[in-house]
Amino acid sequence: MKQAEILEKMQEVFDGVFLEKVAAKPDLSAADVEEWDSLMQISLVIAIEQKFRVRFRVGEVEAARNLGEFADLIAKRMEP
Repeated sequence: MKQAEILEKMQEVFDGVFLEKVAAKPDLSAADVEEWDSLMQISLVIAIEQKFRVRFRVGEVEAARNLGEFADLIAKRMEP
């Protein structure tokens, strides 16, 4: 699955988690969204793990600097 396809599916998660509209684009980071705090981060990771049927190790998600890198991590997890 390509990064653009993953970001489209991440948008569905964002629409269900955030109160305000947040566009899932590659350069987006938590610092860009006022509502995105540590509790929101946990909610997002859980929702994304469920949506993509993947699991992340502790620290993996935090190492991603933006959604593009996070999408790449999801793609890597989805490889057979």
